[in-house]
Amino acid sequence: MALAYLGSKKPTAAAIMSSPPQLLLTQDDLKKIAAYKAVEFVESGMVLGLGTGSTAKHAIDRIGELLSQKKLTNIIGIPTSTQTHEQALGLGIPLSDLDTHPVLDLAIDGADEVDPDMNLVKGRGGSLLREKMIEGCCKKFVVIVDESKLVDYIGGSGLALPVEIVPFCWKFTAMKLESMFMEAGCVAKLRVENGNGKAYVTDNGNYIVDLYLKKDIGDLRAAGDAILRLAGVVEHGMFIDMATTLIVAGELGVTVRNKC
Repeated sequence: MALAYLGSKKPTAAAIMSSPPQLLLTQDDLKKIAAYKAVEFVESGMVLGLGTGSTAKHAIDRIGELLSQKKLTNIIGIPTSTQTHEQALGLGIPLSDLDTHPVLDLAIDGADEVDPDMNLVKGRGGSLLREKMIEGCCKKFVVIVDESKLVDYIGGSGLALPVEIVPFCWKFTAMKLESMFMEAGCVAKLRVENGNGKAYVTDNGNYIVDLYLKKDIGDLRAAGDAILRLAGVVEHGMFIDMATTLIVAGELGVTVRNKC
């Protein structure tokens, strides 16, 4: 577990990366380290997929900073959520969409889980559909995480495996999803907004059912195909064989792994 940084002034990511091992880092420090490392893959003239979430936010901030310093030029961003769209606009990052740029040079995003084969769980922030559309058509997909996101198998954290569904008869769809993975001890829950108990609604006007698993579901492609064949399902949060580079920040340093 990451420890709190002790000091009156929070260090920059550059300072953290060059600091001696005794420096105590927060989880957010680790996310920032990974994000800054990922931005090293960005070159002027690229069309970029801009991810969503706390780790991706650091990468987008860094890209905006480099653009303002003229260290990067002619960058075009394709945001994966309305949240990211607003952040990028505020930083002066030029934006476009997949209709105009159907092939991206690079995408940078975080992940909720990463298994030993670099398969991912994404979508606990709610943007899985747009993330999968954008990150599925990029030449290189760089995933940035802190070491707490590493798991032995998909669902291994005991936290949500999101599935985006249409609102119509959502209870029926949730029941079907739960029964599909009964042997893995699956419990399906509708995601609700904090505070008011109303159903969480995605940027696409859909609901999310979160699957909580107690065991490995086995063949991920077979499981993913079965989920998508269920009427009422829009997309699932397993990103199978999509990541090309994984950057993991831990208290002992940063590791970079490329897909074989």
